[in-house]
Amino acid sequence: MAKRSKVETALTIRQIEDAALQQILTIGYDNMSYSTLSDATGVSRTGISHHFPRKIDFLLALNGRIAEFFVAALDFASLERFELSWLNALDVAELRAVLRLFFNFCARAGVEVQQFEAIEVTRSHARRHFGEAGCKLVSELLGRSAVTLLAEQSLAA
Repeated sequence: MAKRSKVETALTIRQIEDAALQQILTIGYDNMSYSTLSDATGVSRTGISHHFPRKIDFLLALNGRIAEFFVAALDFASLERFELSWLNALDVAELRAVLRLFFNFCARAGVEVQQFEAIEVTRSHARRHFGEAGCKLVSELLGRSAVTLLAEQSLAA
C-alpha cells in the first residue's frame, strides 16, 4: 500500500476530529467510541487509534474548538446577561454536553481542570469584562450547572 501524504493524513485527522466533536456534542463523550467514529468516518478503528491512541486524546485535540463553541454562546455585555446566557445554555443539548464534559474531564485521573479550555477561556473573558465578580460568577454557575446536571441524571435513572 502506498504511503499517505501529509496532506491526506491531515485531512483524515480533521475528518476524525470533526466526527468526534459532533458525537461529543450529540451523543456525549461516554457514548462516543472508536466504533461510532469508524461508522461515521469510514476510517477503520485501527486507523483512528493510530492518530488518537487514548480516548482522552480526542478531548485534548478538540479542547480549543470546544472552548470556542461554548464561549460563542455566552453574552458578555453585562453580568446579568452573562448569567442568563449561561443558564440558557443549560437548555441547549450541545452546550449542556460541554458542561457535562467539563465535569467528566474533572473526574479523570491525571488531568488538571485548568486543561479544560472551555471553562478557563470563559473565566478569562469574565475576568476581562467584569473583574473578580465575573470569576466568582463562573464558579457559582459551575456549581448550579453541576446541580442541574446531577438532577437531570437522577431523573433519567
